[in-house]
Amino acid sequence: MTEKSVSKTIQNLEAAFAGESMANRKYLFFARRARALGAIEVAEVFERTAEQETAHAFSHLDLLYPAESLTVEKMLEMAIEGETHEYTEMYPAFRHTALEEKNDRAVQEIDEQIAESQEHAEQFSTALLLAKAAKRFDALTRVEERHANHYRDTLNKIKN
Repeated sequence: MTEKSVSKTIQNLEAAFAGESMANRKYLFFARRARALGAIEVAEVFERTAEQETAHAFSHLDLLYPAESLTVEKMLEMAIEGETHEYTEMYPAFRHTALEEKNDRAVQEIDEQIAESQEHAEQFSTALLLAKAAKRFDALTRVEERHANHYRDTLNKIKN
């Protein structure tokens, strides 16, 4: 899908999903920190709110990716595309900026993310191959079952 073909509503849902997802992660991070500081009640508020943010994000995803449009293969292909973008384009660009700014801690973090994103893409690729193979084996099993039934029927006719 080209950038021009994406409706404003879809762009808004993607932005809302990103915002809700970021809020979820940020609130879980805040909850962890609040717990470490002994503010258990505050941590629990952050955790409950993070759950609500997840529900909001999932509602947006339901609109962006209707269940009837998603197959296992489609989801894996989208995951591979996202992870590949991260390790080939996004993080290398971020790394370049961090190097220019001499932010060694960021460079180290980004290097780790590049490696992990590449590993994730490889894992999803393996899962995609396995899913496709399973589909082929399932189809082959049905064909073999039809053949076996045909042979059994033929044998029964001969016996009778």
